[in-house]
Amino acid sequence: MQSANLRTKLVTAKIILYICSINIDMFLNRITLRDYRNIAAADLTFSPKINCISGDNGAGKTNLLDAVYYLSMTKSFFSSSDQYVYGFDAQKTTLCGIYRADSGAEEKISAILRRGGEKIFRRGLKPYERFSDHVGLFPVVMVSPLDGSLVNESGEERRKYLNFILSQTDREYLRNIQSYNKLLQLRNKLLKESVLQRELIDTVSERMAPYAVYIFEARKALCERLQPMVREFYETLSHGSEKVSLEYHSDLYAGPLDKLLAAERQKEQVLRYTTAGVQRDDVAFNLGDHPLRRCGSQGQQKCYLLAMKLAQFKFIKEIYGQTPILLLDDVFDKLDMTRVEDLMQIVSSLDFGQIFITDCNKVRLGDLSARIGVQCCNFSVENGNITAI
Repeated sequence: MQSANLRTKLVTAKIILYICSINIDMFLNRITLRDYRNIAAADLTFSPKINCISGDNGAGKTNLLDAVYYLSMTKSFFSSSDQYVYGFDAQKTTLCGIYRADSGAEEKISAILRRGGEKIFRRGLKPYERFSDHVGLFPVVMVSPLDGSLVNESGEERRKYLNFILSQTDREYLRNIQSYNKLLQLRNKLLKESVLQRELIDTVSERMAPYAVYIFEARKALCERLQPMVREFYETLSHGSEKVSLEYHSDLYAGPLDKLLAAERQKEQVLRYTTAGVQRDDVAFNLGDHPLRRCGSQGQQKCYLLAMKLAQFKFIKEIYGQTPILLLDDVFDKLDMTRVEDLMQIVSSLDFGQIFITDCNKVRLGDLSARIGVQCCNFSVENGNITAI
């Protein structure tokens, strides 16, 4: 009995130590890269606060930010496939990051990718068995010109965005979305067969239902939590001149998935795919009472997307009690100087931790960093070569 109690205490102690370890703010102190996109080699030391990266378009600024993102998320921000992260003609890509806490404690994260071969991701010397176990350890938020797809593209982009946030903050959500998608793929395959196996299809529908409920409730709660944050940040960036909203739409507001699918039988027999479920969820972005996509200017859309990403940052910080790394890629485009300065005042506050900013305009970046008056490192990028300045 005493032995069992001792084991329980040891397990509890390990859990507490693990929770404590991930709730300590850590910043990326150093990164080394080899053949990552157009960066042939780099060994850089960063500021724990603001890091300004200047250079022409195509020089490699965004690739450096993507490498920082990769070390947190085990994949590129721009593609779920690793085939595009290799340098030209390179057969292997390596990344290594040294993260440091204010106490001096350090964590080493490294990745080795071999073209057409195995990918190994390590924490210290220990390789991960599942990459999903690493996601969320060093949370990160990327703001990119590609965020425009959230406004202008299909609902799939907005679902991916919700999945990204929830996957960093809720491991159970990640398991549920993976299980749901596997069953959805199976169900669609069954619906395409020449002879429908209705009993088997109904069984798959029943198995999908509890996963759908979890996904629906998690997405609904996330949107409800983001809504006031988005409004607050947008009002700050626009000086309160416009009101915005964010609304979550889902089939599951009408009832449980298995009931919805039963009502869709006739339509599915014609269309041969699953016509209801969380794979159809969407999020509406509104400017006043109108869709942002149709009525918002480029500047208003950019401002809205910034507010969303800042809300994402705040949400992740509240969930973890840990400050994410913030990556701002070419954020000043289509923003007037007043909004640029408002943004910089927000992100340089004490609530934010380590920040990476890229800009083609070296002078503007230098002026802004000087005005902020916090610790800053400056880097110049030219043809994939990165130097501290």
